[in-house]
Amino acid sequence: MSLDVYLEGEDGMAAWEANVTHNLNKMADAAGIYEILWRPEEVAIVRALDLIEKLEAGIAAMKADPAKFKAFNPKNGWGDYDGFVRWCEEYLAACRNFPWAKVRASR
Repeated sequence: MSLDVYLEGEDGMAAWEANVTHNLNKMADAAGIYEILWRPEEVAIVRALDLIEKLEAGIAAMKADPAKFKAFNPKNGWGDYDGFVRWCEEYLAACRNFPWAKVRASR
């Protein structure tokens, strides 16, 4: 199973989309970004610009203490710290490129 995220234009077309394994949800929670990624509609995330500051903080937290977050690497090998940080950085870049895009997550 995976999380699919979309940044959509006013026409409903995806300006950017990506997915990540649900196996990384505990790592995201430890970084303080689970809700904004998995459940944006529940925490008032509407536009990509709403994600920027929170994603920056989560990425900074993960990079500041890699050992802490690597401990959340799934035992089944599906997903890992390095891939999740990279995925978050790509999502952040997309948010900066499309700040007015609507955020949608599919779990």
